[in-house]
Amino acid sequence: MKNKVSPEVATQALKIAKGIQRPEQTKEQTKLVAQGIEKGIAEYKKQQNKKLRELDKQRKQQTKQRENKNTVTENTVSTNRYIKPLPWILLILSWLGFFVYFAL
Repeated sequence: MKNKVSPEVATQALKIAKGIQRPEQTKEQTKLVAQGIEKGIAEYKKQQNKKLRELDKQRKQQTKQRENKNTVTENTVSTNRYIKPLPWILLILSWLGFFVYFAL
């Protein structure tokens, strides 16, 4: 399976290969060096794309976790809103019950 590289990468690889060319090196050898550089560039780009995909997956997971955390927090806050005055209401009712009991 042959890797397809863009023309920009091919010209860049050839430019690099010519830059490091030795005086006794033939054109065929230079082309082989350029092909090796092309493969290296293609492999590097694949690795970078893979890293970017992994980072994107992690970022999405973190946002999902934050959203889940926020919804759980909102649910507990709404439940706590009604529970907080309950002890005071029960205390007042018990005192009223004592007053009514002793008054009769």
